[in-house]
Amino acid sequence: MSKEVLCSETEKLLFLLPASHHTPKTITSILNNHPEIKFVSLVGVDLGGNDTDEKIPVSLFLKNIDDFLTFGVQTDGSSVVLPEIATLNNAKVDLIPDLSVNWFVDYNFDHIDTLTGLPVGTLRIPSFLVHNGVKVDSRSILFNAVKNFKSQILKLMKDYPYILENLGIESIDEIEDVVLTAATELEFWVKTPDDKADIEQLSTSQVLKEQYWKRTVGPVRTAMEQSLMYLDAYGLEAEMGHKEVGGVKAKLKGNGNFEHIMEQLEIDWKYSTALQTADNELIARDVVKDIFMANGLEVTFMAKPIEGVAGNGEHHHIGVAVKLKNGKMKNLFAPLDMKKDFMNPIGFGALMGLLKNYEVVNPFVTSTNDAFNRLKPGFEAPVCTVSSIGHSPDNPSRNRTVLVGLIRDMSNPMATRFELRAPNPTSNTYLVLASVYQAMLDGITAVLKNQKTSSELELELSKKPGESSFYLEKSRAYRSEHDVFEDYTEEERNSLFGKPPATVWDNLVNLDKYPQKKSVLLEGNVFNEEIINSYKMATLTQWTTELYNRIIPENMEIVRNCKKIHESEYVSDLDVVNWEKINDLRYYLMKDSLHKKSLFTKIREAIDAQDYPTVSNLQLEMRNKMNELNELYTIYKRNLFELKKVRALG
Repeated sequence: MSKEVLCSETEKLLFLLPASHHTPKTITSILNNHPEIKFVSLVGVDLGGNDTDEKIPVSLFLKNIDDFLTFGVQTDGSSVVLPEIATLNNAKVDLIPDLSVNWFVDYNFDHIDTLTGLPVGTLRIPSFLVHNGVKVDSRSILFNAVKNFKSQILKLMKDYPYILENLGIESIDEIEDVVLTAATELEFWVKTPDDKADIEQLSTSQVLKEQYWKRTVGPVRTAMEQSLMYLDAYGLEAEMGHKEVGGVKAKLKGNGNFEHIMEQLEIDWKYSTALQTADNELIARDVVKDIFMANGLEVTFMAKPIEGVAGNGEHHHIGVAVKLKNGKMKNLFAPLDMKKDFMNPIGFGALMGLLKNYEVVNPFVTSTNDAFNRLKPGFEAPVCTVSSIGHSPDNPSRNRTVLVGLIRDMSNPMATRFELRAPNPTSNTYLVLASVYQAMLDGITAVLKNQKTSSELELELSKKPGESSFYLEKSRAYRSEHDVFEDYTEEERNSLFGKPPATVWDNLVNLDKYPQKKSVLLEGNVFNEEIINSYKMATLTQWTTELYNRIIPENMEIVRNCKKIHESEYVSDLDVVNWEKINDLRYYLMKDSLHKKSLFTKIREAIDAQDYPTVSNLQLEMRNKMNELNELYTIYKRNLFELKKVRALG
């Protein structure tokens, strides 16, 4: 791709085909008028969050367009993550186009069409994955969740009309549609290729907030500006791009180029309907990655790419409204009097449902080793199942230490929404939103059936552990306006809000540990047992494979690189003691003997035996021991006058 990505020729390019254009006649006309679009790709999203991509020549697509739009194309289960669904002896999977959302054109700026002089484009069509006549993909699960939420909320408002009064609606007949809106954001680290992280410099810069919302310079500024402009071209309506908390200042070389770039950035765009929001995120990732790469920069969306400094979050903003037949919109969370109440009963019910059922939502939010590395106290990442709604109704606040926050704007009731702070860029947004809607609906149903008022529900949400509730669990608290990291000890947090899972296995096992909560996911056939079991298998395989073949080998390299580097004539007794501690740890972690196995070997053997509880416990021990090793080695090096040349850690 040329560095001058946004050239004048982009004005000639087609970026977006809205849903209103998805008829065979219109599609044919548009593609014939844009010969630079050479290929079509049907984009299905499997249960692992992976999106498919293939190149179908436009000429073939147009020749059979009616069949393509109706029947799609066939593939086999080896192409997608659907374990125990698409099996070896029953692997046929169909990709069926979704005509209800925007389609995007993905351009290859490294490949210029000789006839048009424009980059070659691929029309990416969001699609469903169908196996044995049943949709089994992430997009279809969210599609069904939205459909179920809409139908059930209308039924509840009809059965319990007292709620209409809280919304300022006289009759259910005034409602034309229920609108579920969502928004995500994209945090990511960007760096010059091959640069290694200096953890101490990054940590110091983070504590001093030297990079937070500072002015971008050089190629980072160019790539940021181009990304925002491109997102607009794709119809995402970019709202903001800025530096995040992590990073260090880049260095300017004598030739005018920057080096040692290592910064954390965030880009935001406008909210949309739930399914469109998740689709928008896919194109946004591609745009950001391609444009920063064109400017000579590497991008990572990992949740925790650098241990010891801020990770990448991806807060999900969730709102629900109704569209009235007179054209007006009503927020289903906002109260009639914004200064009197935090929310109306539907809003309280939705929040309570999400909190009560979070044990079965969390497996879709936090599903990788990388994600758990991010969720640690001290990095503005939530670890406790607790909410904040503000200190008082007339004074909205933002508590950044909780799992779910209520966002309010006193002058704009339509802006009332929830911010779920736990997701990260590797979370499967389709499954996160689907499980959240199912959980919220459970709480709303309980609230309306009991015909609770806002004031009663505020007291319920604010209850202390040990106090009974008509819906929430007696043993726990669910609201805190405190800084949950500074104002409570870890023991107090666990007692108040429940002990959070620490590994992928801890999270997955909750889908079996809480059958009543899992049944919430199954309501309306949004999720089913086959889908949940397939997801568990996919996540379990990813967890153990990564542990066995990536994390342990990487840790072995770190252990090997912790070498003795002091000379005898410069050594102090402290150096000797420090090195003995380091060496003992190295042996414990990695060295087998005839009579004793190392921690790494124990983990691998537990994985081979499919003893997952043991794997989980040993993984936590390994994490603690590796942190201890790195800290000890840093202290050891600080006390030495001279250092032998050894390869840098990690």
